[in-house]
Amino acid sequence: MAMEERSFPAWSCSVEQCLKEYNVKLEKGLSSYEVEKRRERYGWNELQKEKRKPLWRLVLEQIDDMLVKILLVAAFISFVLAYLQGQEDGETGFEAYVEPFVIVMILVLNAIVGVWQESNAEKALEALKEMQSESAKVLRDGYYVPDLPARELVPGDIVELRVGDKVPADMRIAALKTTTLRVEQSSLTGEAIPVLKGPTPVSVVDCDLQAKECMVFAGTTVVNGSCICIVVNTGMCTEIGKIQKQIHEASLEENDTPLKKKLDEFGGRLTTAIGLVCLVVWMINYKHFLAWDLQNGWPTNFHFSFEKCTYYFKIAVALAVAAIPEGLPAVITTCLALGTRKMAQKNAIVRKLPSVETLGCTTVICSDKTGTLTTNQMSVTEFFTLGGKMTASRVFRVEGTTYNPKDGGIVDWTCYNMDASLQAMAEICAVCNDSGIFCNGPLFRATGLPTEAALKVLVEKMGVPDPKLRNRIRNAQLAADYLIDRSTVKLGCCEWWTKRSKRIATLEFDRIRKSMSVIVREPDGHNRLLVKGAVENLVERSSHVQLADGSIVSIDESCRQLLLLRLIEMSSKGLRCLGLAYKDDLGEFSDYHSESHPAHRKLLDPANYFTIESNLIFVGVVGLRDPPRDEVHKAIEDCREAGIKVLVITGDNKSTAEAVCREIGLFSGSEDLRRKSFISKEFMSLNSAQQIEILTKPGGMLFSRAEPKHKQEIVRMLKERGEVVAMTGDGVNDAPALKSADIGIAMGITGTEVAKEASDMVLADDNFSTIVSAVAEGRSIYNNMKAFIRYMISSNIGEVISIFLTAALGIPECLIPVQLLWVNLVTDGPPATALGFNPADVDIMRKPPRKSNDALINSWVLFRYMVIGSYVGIATVGIFVLWYTQGSFLGINLVSDGHTLVTLSQLRNWGECPSWSNFTVSPFKITGGHVMSFSNPCDYFSDGKVKAMTLSLSVLVAIELLNSLNALSEDNSLVRIPPWRNPWLLVAMSVSFGLHFLILYVPFLADVFGIVPMSLKEWSLVILVSLPVVLIDEILKLVGRSWKGTSHKNKKE
Repeated sequence: MAMEERSFPAWSCSVEQCLKEYNVKLEKGLSSYEVEKRRERYGWNELQKEKRKPLWRLVLEQIDDMLVKILLVAAFISFVLAYLQGQEDGETGFEAYVEPFVIVMILVLNAIVGVWQESNAEKALEALKEMQSESAKVLRDGYYVPDLPARELVPGDIVELRVGDKVPADMRIAALKTTTLRVEQSSLTGEAIPVLKGPTPVSVVDCDLQAKECMVFAGTTVVNGSCICIVVNTGMCTEIGKIQKQIHEASLEENDTPLKKKLDEFGGRLTTAIGLVCLVVWMINYKHFLAWDLQNGWPTNFHFSFEKCTYYFKIAVALAVAAIPEGLPAVITTCLALGTRKMAQKNAIVRKLPSVETLGCTTVICSDKTGTLTTNQMSVTEFFTLGGKMTASRVFRVEGTTYNPKDGGIVDWTCYNMDASLQAMAEICAVCNDSGIFCNGPLFRATGLPTEAALKVLVEKMGVPDPKLRNRIRNAQLAADYLIDRSTVKLGCCEWWTKRSKRIATLEFDRIRKSMSVIVREPDGHNRLLVKGAVENLVERSSHVQLADGSIVSIDESCRQLLLLRLIEMSSKGLRCLGLAYKDDLGEFSDYHSESHPAHRKLLDPANYFTIESNLIFVGVVGLRDPPRDEVHKAIEDCREAGIKVLVITGDNKSTAEAVCREIGLFSGSEDLRRKSFISKEFMSLNSAQQIEILTKPGGMLFSRAEPKHKQEIVRMLKERGEVVAMTGDGVNDAPALKSADIGIAMGITGTEVAKEASDMVLADDNFSTIVSAVAEGRSIYNNMKAFIRYMISSNIGEVISIFLTAALGIPECLIPVQLLWVNLVTDGPPATALGFNPADVDIMRKPPRKSNDALINSWVLFRYMVIGSYVGIATVGIFVLWYTQGSFLGINLVSDGHTLVTLSQLRNWGECPSWSNFTVSPFKITGGHVMSFSNPCDYFSDGKVKAMTLSLSVLVAIELLNSLNALSEDNSLVRIPPWRNPWLLVAMSVSFGLHFLILYVPFLADVFGIVPMSLKEWSLVILVSLPVVLIDEILKLVGRSWKGTSHKNKKE
């Protein structure tokens, strides 16, 4: 078992102190014995494997849902009653078990989907393990082991790192083997460019990751140089290990989505309502199964009928089946799945279905800067050279935000023939450069340093001085677009410069002089030094400047001030500035040609570089940045209009991040950022009340230099305030916050696998504006889900009222549980799903986000559906009573089949039929030429009700399908939003009617559902009884619109 993280601050101690602390010598390394001792103490250098939940636990968790529990109880009771009925009748037919079987199948499917989603949820931890290095070059017992498995490293090990190596543990740099060392750690810290590292300790003990310049961290990559390091932390004590802990903790804290909370709340209320109504129905009919005599006012001689008690208990179960919207989970899943397809077409790939709905009520978007709001591709946006005079400068703006040379160009570029200054600039950018560009599918990527790749792109946009050659290069580049292998990008202009000016020596970059240079052989045979570096340093070391006409003049103080003023202007825009210069008078290096030259020994000592790079001729300044994406500005504006707050949380430095935020419109140009922009560490040091006060302020906010724990903490604070938080990110450092947020959104192109696996949604195009489109889609989906949930609930209210009326009147049951189940699952399913295709409101993104605690059904809508439900109940039971008691209705003859009419009193007291004298019934015809006759007249109220029950079921189906038209809009009339606005609903209604015809006219299915075919006359009666449901809801909608209009007018006054 590994020990907890050591408290030793290696970054703030000298190399000698670190070697003493870890009891190791730099030239010998650890002994094998010492390694074994330390492994026992610290464990293996690997991330812990969290125990996965066993399958049985996952299955049980799927059952822990109120609606599912109700369904389970209903299925169990249905099974018991079916079994008892079978024992009583001596039959064990399949028909009796249809209801419990169907319910159990629904639950099994629901559990399978739930378990599958849950088992996929923790892959982020597996992806994190893949980031770990597999081997390392380690010094043990005085000898280097070239490929030691990285898991065998222990604190105190001496490791050598080279270009391309993945860092195997958190380590302290002991010595550099090259003049510079650069490490790509953007996935861990969010910094846009590779970071310079060195052995010098940091004076501050409590500093952030970015400031620990003498440390390299597990999972990062060496992009330049090599070094010797001391292993400081391994396994779970590394920074990447801490991230794993945070991801795991965040996964344990996952909360239910707003919709799930609403449905659970609805399920709880439904349970109470069902329990009460079932009890009331059972109690209303107590006289049918419990009787007694009265003696002296006291009840005696109790008579209990178990058969009748069971019968009315079955009615109560039927009521429970009617009240539960069994099809709701399936319809919600279908609607969300359709929503994910729509979003995928808009480049938003949803990994977890409930996320679709949660997006709709997002109130805060916390966005990473690098790679999300910006392209994560450095590009030159501005450069300047001096004009015809020392006091005049020429500024050129450059468009394009990627490494694609054809993306944008130089604005108003008329210098195709290129004067001497521009030629010098192009030569330095092209030749004093070690980078390259390659094509990875649609994306252009850089090899080497991003800043150098951006300089090469600038050279391609500038062109070459020779017009004929320029045209030839352009034609070659056009032809390259049609090549099969397009992975290598042909940089024709850069190639021309590198062939023209042959590179013969390199003076590496170092921190002291802050520049790098190359010695090149010019076409005329003389040597030239090309230099690029920090502007202040180059201006200080320059004795001359080059003007546009090629003349070289001595630099004076006013010229220096002009150059530094331009530098300040460019830096204030968030640009990273590079100065460019050259030198022709190279002294002893004038004829340098190779390592055999006498002057070569001076190039071996970096201390001489400063002298070589003096008395320079200054050419100009190039301004680079990681530019914002073009479409982000509009997306930020859309968020503002939609009432969504945007927070930028980045690992980058404050001034750069502020400049980008101003440019994308998060902050206005003149806005005071004192309470809007914070270094994350400063924000975390504030007390809780101050933090909440800052987070509750309207408008955008910026948190820079953020570490993973800061991002996660800000997300947690926002969620505690009741905000629905979407968090975007692409790096490993974003994964814990992605996991903690209500919606974690990862970048698909530049995102790490860890970020993708921790997320709920992946952006295929890495575009912030795609999130805004996804939010609009989420809002639309929620509105449509609300429509079909209301539709299904209103239908269920109708079914409940039907059974309640049946029990209250004491008539035979007009609907049996298996019929109700069919209506809930199959008949209601297609229209409810089709309501998910309702077109979105035009102003959907001009409304504020709905509150996550907004009711699915408000009091007015509930009243409306109680009225509609009452009509459904009256119509369903009414047609049953009409068949038994009336000869005709609305001019339609009901007794043409020859069935016997009874009085309403007889129908209500049908249980006393055996005591009726002279009660007889005639045989009657059913469609298909069959005749139904009865040996026992009382069977007329049980077996003989088959036609009446068919009419009731058909009325219920027809009313519910017509009621789906009412759900097209909550308030608008069908005149304003006609049914053909959603053609899928008309198709779904046709499918549902078709399925109803199927069970009516296929004999086997008709037997299963206890119904018989109907004649045309009977169908016309069903339609006449069903149509008023549309008229009733139209009247209620009119009342609702008038009431809303009046209250809105009163508010205005």
